[in-house]
Amino acid sequence: MSSLEIILIGIILALDAFAVSISCGLSKKEVTLKEKLKVSFFFGGFQAIMPIIGYYVGNILPFNIDSLDHWIAFSLLTLIGIHMIKESVDSTKQCKINMFRTKTLLLAAIATSIDALAAGFSIYLLDANIELLIISTGLITFVLSYLGVQLGKRLGHISGIKVDLYSGVILILIGIKIVIEHSFG
Repeated sequence: MSSLEIILIGIILALDAFAVSISCGLSKKEVTLKEKLKVSFFFGGFQAIMPIIGYYVGNILPFNIDSLDHWIAFSLLTLIGIHMIKESVDSTKQCKINMFRTKTLLLAAIATSIDALAAGFSIYLLDANIELLIISTGLITFVLSYLGVQLGKRLGHISGIKVDLYSGVILILIGIKIVIEHSFG
């Protein structure tokens, strides 16, 4: 596997985190630099750590992680999304899901990086450059997540949309996309 192919895998792995980071930016009226960096570190960090886990531990699993990874990601993103939608429909409540809360970011980071775990396992099987995958995926995801939060914040300001509702729908759609890609891709 060439270096270019590994970097392209890193970009592809970062796209789900980018999409979820847009939801983070949409979910709050004002986003601080600290919050943008927190999202970026969570998503970038998990995208860098999961291939390591897949590389070193994946070969001892009694089953292929590819058969489950998309369902786990779908479940986590859908649970967060449904909760956001429920809260947005009740006009007496403001959405209690804080996308910048550590617990929520942890769930979202795990959900968006499970495919990186499988990629690490694949890199092990192909005897390819795991270090390049770790560095490229982590850095690319960090940058795209930061930009995603910024983009979400700008979209929320421009459109005046009911951001909790749309953020929840986006999360569910990302989960569905992940299942479709793994089922038909």
